[in-house]
Amino acid sequence: MNIRLDGRTAVVGGSSTGLGLAIAEGLAEAGANLVLCARTAATLDAAAAGIKEMGVEVLAVPTDLTSVEEIDNLATMALEKFGTIDILVNNAGGPPSGPFDDLPEESWRHAVDLTLMSAVELTRRLLPAMRAQRWGRIINVTSTSVKQPVNGLMLSNSLRSAVVGWAKTLANEVGPDQILINNVCPGHTTTDRLEELAQAASSRQGLSVAEVYASWEQLSPLQRLGKPHELANLVVFLASDMASYINGTTIAVDGGRQQAMT
Repeated sequence: MNIRLDGRTAVVGGSSTGLGLAIAEGLAEAGANLVLCARTAATLDAAAAGIKEMGVEVLAVPTDLTSVEEIDNLATMALEKFGTIDILVNNAGGPPSGPFDDLPEESWRHAVDLTLMSAVELTRRLLPAMRAQRWGRIINVTSTSVKQPVNGLMLSNSLRSAVVGWAKTLANEVGPDQILINNVCPGHTTTDRLEELAQAASSRQGLSVAEVYASWEQLSPLQRLGKPHELANLVVFLASDMASYINGTTIAVDGGRQQAMT
């Protein structure tokens, strides 16, 4: 199967490192032009320089996805440069870990803006262009916690499930416009975010970081952690014409850890 996205343009959130960068690279390898965004300009520029070497057009826009004004700027610049956007990958860094009693109101409000409202507001601004051309793909990077909550991730468990509910409802609404909306759910995948969670689990459980990683590897029948490009491969497929009848789904990429899918 040779998946090509030549002539398509994608916006990828949180695309300077980790899963977002892997997704952006995968889309570029398939020929898509890219709009990259992340908070830190230096790492974003480095990511953009690498992707440009793949022979596609790249626009890098430093963006705090908790800011409606900066989301406005991102969408405006993307549409001004490329005229339309075909693919939107909603991806943002995960909220802090911690139990309910350790999470004050401001932590909840920030997590709502980062995890849920960033996807809602960016979609709101790019959806009209997709509707006008009657073609679009919106792919939300969530977590396997939407299938089975993860201990210690109160904010992520709550708000990523909200993203899934929003996405399924919107998929029903925009399906007649030939816009497909799906969610992808990475399991334990080797990123800086996973290192943060491993450090937190190490402190909470009294284990070494190496022991935490070993315990996570045993949760998957494959007995290893995932790699960012393994999630990116699914996103590229969902962004293509090959996935033209896949809509409103939530797909885990976790090596088979989730034994009961709901």
